[in-house]
Parts: sequence; C-alpha cells; structure tokens
Amino acid sequence: MPNNPFQIGNYRCGTDESLLLIAGPCALQAEYNNIIADELVRLNDRLPINAVFKGSFDKANRSSIETERGCGLEAGLKMLADVKSRTGLPITTDIHETYQAEPVGEVCDLIQIPAFLSRQTDLLIAAAKTGKPVNVKKGQFMAPQDMRNVIQKLISFGCRNIMLCERGTFFGYGRLVNDMQSLVIMRELGVPICFDATHSVQEPGGLGNLTGGNREMVEPLARAATAIGIDALFLETHPEPEKSLSDAANMLPLDQLERMLARILLIREALSAN
Repeated sequence: MPNNPFQIGNYRCGTDESLLLIAGPCALQAEYNNIIADELVRLNDRLPINAVFKGSFDKANRSSIETERGCGLEAGLKMLADVKSRTGLPITTDIHETYQAEPVGEVCDLIQIPAFLSRQTDLLIAAAKTGKPVNVKKGQFMAPQDMRNVIQKLISFGCRNIMLCERGTFFGYGRLVNDMQSLVIMRELGVPICFDATHSVQEPGGLGNLTGGNREMVEPLARAATAIGIDALFLETHPEPEKSLSDAANMLPLDQLERMLARILLIREALSAN
C-alpha cells in the first residue's frame, strides 16, 4: 500500500496534516523566482500551510513551435537549487523524458508527472527509481479509477510516496471541466490528493497558438475542491502574469494569493470542526 501521509522535505502530506501548497511560476524565470519564493516563505510563516516552490524548466507540450519552451534542464535545476538553498523551501518540477528523472531527483524533493504523460510506464518507472515522492497529474482523458494502475506501476518499482492530482477533464474541444467526484474516487485509492486550480481553468489552444484560460474561476474551483477534501493545492502564480512565459491567462496574480488562501483555510477549519 502507498504511504498516507508521506514525507516531503520537512513536511508531511496527507490525512490530518496541514495543507500542502505547491505554487510558483509556470516556467522558471530568473527575474521572478525569488520574488515568488519569498512570498511563499512569508505565507508559510503567517498561515497553517506547508509551501513547496514549483517551476518548470521545459514546457514540452506548448501549443505552437513558436512559443517559449523554458530555460532547459541544467539552468532550471540550478535555479531550483538556488531557491531551495536561499529559502529552505522544498522544491518540485515536472519531467517529460526518462533521462531527466535522475538529475531532477538529485535536486528536487517531489517529482511531478504531467497529465499528458500519466500513463507512460517508462517515465513512471524512472521517477519511482529516484526514491523521491511522485505527484502524478491525472490525464485529462482518464477516469479517476484508472489511476489505480498508475499507483501500481509506481509501487512495483519501489515508490510508495505517491500523490494524485486532479486538473480537469476534456469537455469537447478547447475546454476543461472538473468532475469533483474524481477527488473522492482517487482518495479511495489510499493516496494523498492534490487539486490543480489553475490548470483546471485552461482553455487548451484557446488563443490559437497559445492556451487560454479564465483565472476568475480559480478560487471558486479551489473552494469547491477544498470542501470535498484535498491534502494539497496546486497553484501557478506570478507577480506580473502577463509577463510569464506560459499560461498567463489562467495564472493567479501573486498579490491575490494570501487572500485566497485565507478563505480556503476557513473551509478546511470548518471541515475539521465537524
């Protein structure tokens, strides 16, 4: 059986633990990483959360060949290591190729598997072999109960520190919807559950050569997921979303993060009182 809760850095994530907040820019940007990380440290001190800094070194599934990919593996891992060294925050990033798992595992506290790659056996095996916790985003094309097979693949290669993440399901062309039942179904698989509030409001390819989105729906969906019961919340945030390298339309402005979290935590407090 997988571990619930499990250890990530100095935190524990899972049943009866503080909310794990995974947050950061969509793509790493040297001029913004520290601004975002410093705010996460401040929020860690002010709120009953455990913050993890997230940033991607490669956006491998961009809508167009002409859009920004990111800084690359070597530069990205250096940026992530610098954030961890300077702030003490645990760090996470996503991998797209099997060869990336080992170097990412040497730096990061949590490895993320993108939704489009959630069924890729070799990628899951490579992540499991790092010995680090693994967060798998449920494919937009997958039923929540089918994530049982993902868990089994990871367990088969020694990983029992597993988290599953809901990030929306395809609803026709260029649209995602959230079936909140999936949070309940995946929780029954015995692992901690994360809700990705910003990718859930994406409109894939909605801007032609870019992904669109509706950030106004981020908080309503996050509140709904919290009321159902989650162990972790994933949010991409940026002090100037229009200057982010990707997902600008659905990214939460950094100056709105604390107020949103305060409302989310009130919901968690109400649930714990029952």
